[in-house]
Amino acid sequence: MSPRTHLRVEGTDPRRRGHDRGRRTGAEIARTWRTYSELFEVAAAARGVTLDVPALALRCLAATSAWSPELAEEIEGVAEGAGVPLWVVAALNARTEILAVAGTPRGGECSTVVRTGPRSLGGQTWDWHEELADGWHVQSVRGDTVSFTGITEYGILAKIGVNEAGVGVLFNILGHMDDGAHGVPVHLVARRVLGGAESFADAIDILSGAPVSASTVVTVVTADRAACVELSPAGVAVIPPDETGRLVHTNHFIDPALAAGEFRGRAEPETYDRSRLLNERLRDGHRLDDADDIAALLTAHHGDDAEVCCHPPVDAKLGARWATLATIAVDPEAGRLMLHDGGPCTARPSTWTTISAR
Repeated sequence: MSPRTHLRVEGTDPRRRGHDRGRRTGAEIARTWRTYSELFEVAAAARGVTLDVPALALRCLAATSAWSPELAEEIEGVAEGAGVPLWVVAALNARTEILAVAGTPRGGECSTVVRTGPRSLGGQTWDWHEELADGWHVQSVRGDTVSFTGITEYGILAKIGVNEAGVGVLFNILGHMDDGAHGVPVHLVARRVLGGAESFADAIDILSGAPVSASTVVTVVTADRAACVELSPAGVAVIPPDETGRLVHTNHFIDPALAAGEFRGRAEPETYDRSRLLNERLRDGHRLDDADDIAALLTAHHGDDAEVCCHPPVDAKLGARWATLATIAVDPEAGRLMLHDGGPCTARPSTWTTISAR
């Protein structure tokens, strides 16, 4: 496997920062968009839904502009630099919201684990469509309130990462009956946390005030604190660690009020199996002291009663080829992220790449 692209973006002007991103990754953005365009069509056809992707994307961009004009300007810059229509970049950043409108089923998704304490550590699998295995990259961004590093997809401003202030962000999709595509995209909410939060409290404030229209859980990890923040158009809930200082989150709501509108878990109960298995392993004494411990905890397949590490069926088609594209650990105290390109079952001490936000 060739080394993963590490994109370094700098500049205090959002539009110029975006233009630089788009100029340098234009071909990759176009390729990633072609895959998403097909994925949107497949998802919509499966549910008999008609999608007006440009209209949905621009609606989400307008919501973003009202909430954070700088993020909207950065997206405009990406489109200009890449030489693609504005709505294409807006659609990439709003891909979660557009897929929510399509009602697409998800056959496996991300699992997050955190250990809090004097030096908190968090990690996750990132499970997504195998066709997009070459559609993501490492990034280091400077010029906002705080610098940050992490991984994201081409054209999308941010996803998972950690910033120089020691605020880490992990990311799992959720599903609620009220989900749609008219609010600020959840990926852009994560981007604002990474580029703007200088403390745990800052991150919670940003997340709690985001007018989202699709659901996700953003797990905030700092040197000594952590919480899973469940975002939904129906409300926001902050889930603290358990009595042992640990957090586990998969792809269903934990907050009882939000769980009343659960969409994903009702259709795909495997999310509960993953949560149960990971909690059982932690109760049995599995340690979370380093990235290798996280990978070992997250290594589970069908024979383990839950598929935490995803491998696509060989005969599956677009929309059903779920794979663990990356395994990530964040060490907020050190301001660094450890990345394994692939599923946790293939991680070894020698396969981790360490990236610093400082």
